[in-house]
Amino acid sequence: MTAEPSPEAAAPPWWGPLLESSRAETGERVSAPARDAALLYSPDDDARTAGVLVLLRESGPGPSVLLQERAGGLRHHPGEIAFPGGATEPSDADAAATALREAAEELGVETSTVAVGGTLPPVWIPVSGFAVTPVLALWTEPHPVDPVDHGEVAAAHQVPIAELADPANRGSVRYPSGRTGPGFTVPGVPLIWGFTAGVLSWLLDLGHWARPWNTGRMMRLDPR
Repeated sequence: MTAEPSPEAAAPPWWGPLLESSRAETGERVSAPARDAALLYSPDDDARTAGVLVLLRESGPGPSVLLQERAGGLRHHPGEIAFPGGATEPSDADAAATALREAAEELGVETSTVAVGGTLPPVWIPVSGFAVTPVLALWTEPHPVDPVDHGEVAAAHQVPIAELADPANRGSVRYPSGRTGPGFTVPGVPLIWGFTAGVLSWLLDLGHWARPWNTGRMMRLDPR
């Protein structure tokens, strides 16, 4: 499920190069950015599948990405920052359909305003047993969004890529499992870590936005 921006909504200059880089992310082995983030492809063809929407927009100057803050009362991952997305349903044609449906259900994103550019290889998350496909999309006609159900989503955050790429906002997080992965601290947004931070780190590399940063700087993960 792909779409191109309409002539009335010309793609920003960074969109084409990002898609070209993403199309090179194929093969059986994990790419370096994904490996560094402790993300693994699923070894099981029967794994449960999910899709997340990596929704980018021109935010002058440069792109920003739409993220959401999970509600604090949820049983799993309360208060964490995530991409819009969720588990595949039988009616979903593909990962893009899953991601778009979830973004509409969670934040009220109008799917007609989104041009899907492609997907990154699925990422295996051992703790949940899901193989999650990140879907790259351009928000051609951005509009205000808010949580549809505050019992599931607490807030929406439009985060500039430049802030994520700022070395002062980057570091490493030690997971409860003992592994480490990238983390981001952005003003007004809870600590970004885990799967979301891994994909964002991957995105920064693909878009050639990444800057050298101190991987030895440890960020504190508050227990919940």
